Amino acid sequence: MSRFSVKPLVYAGVSVALAVLFSYVFAIQTIFVRITFGFLPIAIYGAMYGPMKAGLVAAAADFIGTALLGTSIFFPGFLVSGFLTGYIYGWFFYRRRVTWLRACIPFFLVMVFIHLGLNTLWLTIFYHKAASAIFLSRLIKNLLCYPMEVGLFLMVYRPLLRFLPEQFPQAAAKKAATSTAA
Repeated sequence: MSRFSVKPLVYAGVSVALAVLFSYVFAIQTIFVRITFGFLPIAIYGAMYGPMKAGLVAAAADFIGTALLGTSIFFPGFLVSGFLTGYIYGWFFYRRRVTWLRACIPFFLVMVFIHLGLNTLWLTIFYHKAASAIFLSRLIKNLLCYPMEVGLFLMVYRPLLRFLPEQFPQAAAKKAATSTAA
């Protein structure tokens, strides 16, 4: 029997499409700051299929979004940031019970290391601006968006977990454990 399944591929396509829409079409954007909801499908996909697949989906969403709807030229640093973002979400959410604290940690890591660290570096390289000119506005934006991102993820994740438990490995493992105990 083949281990290949079409379902992860379909969810990957839907996640890429939603991430592109939420990141490029429904985004609030200035030159250095962009507020998006593209993290949501990537984090949900990471909870469903793990870090490597979520990283690839996030990188694909970044590449496709930049190619189709981007306001500037492609820069490979953002592709790396996208992959690492998806990987972090998948690492913390896949096959694990997602609590409020477990949701706060990966969003904090993404905020500090990816958004404030790597993405600021990529912007300074790309625009030839001083990091200090870019960093303060990005810091304020990320501090304001952090609780919104965690809250929004939990608001979407918990109903999905309830209505699609077979798609989330921790729910299937929990169900199997209770059925064998009975």
